[in-house]
Amino acid sequence: MSAAGGAGAAGPRILLFTGKGGVGKTTVAAATATLAARQGRKTLVVSTDTAHSLADALGVPGAGEPAEIAPNLYLQQVDTQRALERHWGDLRDYARGVLAELGLDEITSEELTVLPGAEEVIALLELREQVGTGRWDVIVVDCAPTAETLRLLALPEALDWHVNRLLPAGRRLLRALAPVIRHVARLSLPEDTVVTAGERLHTGLMGVRDLLTGDNASVRLVLTPEAVVVAEARRTFTSLSLYGYRVDAVVANRVFPDTGSDPWRRGWVESQARHLAAVHESFAPLPVHTVPYLPAEPIGPEALAALAGELYGEADPFAPPSGEPPLVIRADGEVHELSLALPLAGRDEVGLARKGDELIITAGSYRRVLALPAALARRSVHDAALRDGRLRVRFEAGGA
Repeated sequence: MSAAGGAGAAGPRILLFTGKGGVGKTTVAAATATLAARQGRKTLVVSTDTAHSLADALGVPGAGEPAEIAPNLYLQQVDTQRALERHWGDLRDYARGVLAELGLDEITSEELTVLPGAEEVIALLELREQVGTGRWDVIVVDCAPTAETLRLLALPEALDWHVNRLLPAGRRLLRALAPVIRHVARLSLPEDTVVTAGERLHTGLMGVRDLLTGDNASVRLVLTPEAVVVAEARRTFTSLSLYGYRVDAVVANRVFPDTGSDPWRRGWVESQARHLAAVHESFAPLPVHTVPYLPAEPIGPEALAALAGELYGEADPFAPPSGEPPLVIRADGEVHELSLALPLAGRDEVGLARKGDELIITAGSYRRVLALPAALARRSVHDAALRDGRLRVRFEAGGA
C-alpha cells in the first residue's frame, strides 16, 4: 500500500501539463511525477507529445509498456504502431483496401491511412486503459503544446456529436446501398465489424473525456514570464474551461533571480516582474508556482526532485482540485441555470446560440456545441450574462 492509500475506487489523481512550446512543460511534468513517487505514491508519467522528450528529461530510455525507472516511478512511451492496430486496425485495413481498389499501390495506401493526430489520440486511449488497471495513485500527462492539446481535448465531444447523428442513419444507408455501390462503383463498403470498430473508438474517446473532466483530473498551465507566452496562456485558460477541463494551477518557469547589478540581468528581472504581476492578477485565485532560472538543465531523478522542491515548496500538488467545476447546472424553483466558466473572456469574445436541444457557445476562436440535458432541453432560454468569469444561462419552463 502506498502513502496515498492506493488508487482506490475514486481512481488516481490525474495531472495534465501543457503550455506554449519551449516553456519547459515536459521538465515540470517530469519533476511533478518524480515528487509523487518520492512521496510513496505509485506514479505513471506518460506523454501525448509526439516529440517524446519525456524520457530525455528523466534521463532514461523510453518503453512501450510502463517500466519502473525509479522507486514508485513508471514511464510509458506509447508504442503507437502497436496501439493503432489494436484500437482501429479494422478501420485502417478497410481504408487501405479501398485505396488499393482505386489503383493506388500498397506503400501509397499505407501512407494515406496514417491519420493526422493519431499518436496523440492513441496516447489518450492508452491513458484510459492505465486508469482502468487500478495500479496507480498518480498519473502525470505531458501534453503537446497548447494548440495541439486544445484540438485534442475538443475531439471527443466533437466526434460524439457526429456519431450520435450520423452513425445510426449511416448503418441503414450502407445496408440499403451496398449492392448498388458494389455493382456500379465496384468498391467495397465497410462491414459491420468496421463500423463497430469506429463505435469502439468513439466510446473510448468519450471515456477519456469523462476521466479528464472528472473530479480527480486537472490541467496545469506552464508559462515563462514573457508577453507572448502569457497572452497564449490566458487564451488557453479560457478555452480549456469552455470545453469543461479544470485548470488548478499555473507554473511560471525560468524566473530570473533578483540578484546581480549588470544592466542585461536587471532588464530581464524588471520585465519578468511586470509579467508575473499580470499573471497573478489574471489567474487569481489559482496558485502561481514559480521556478527560478536554473544554472543547468535538470536531467534525471535527483535534479528533477530538487526542481519539484523549488516548484511546490510546502504546497500539496496532489490534493484534489477545489472550487466549482467548469460546468454547473442548478435549479431554483421553476428557473434552471447553466453556468460555464469562461475566465478572462471579454463580452465581445463570447457568443451564444440555441439550436434545438443544443447550446452553441463560442469564446474567441473556439466553439463548443453543448448537448443540453433533458431538464433544460424542454425549456426556453430566458436570459444570459457573462459575470464574474462565468457565463450564466437561465432557462424557464415553456419549451425550446
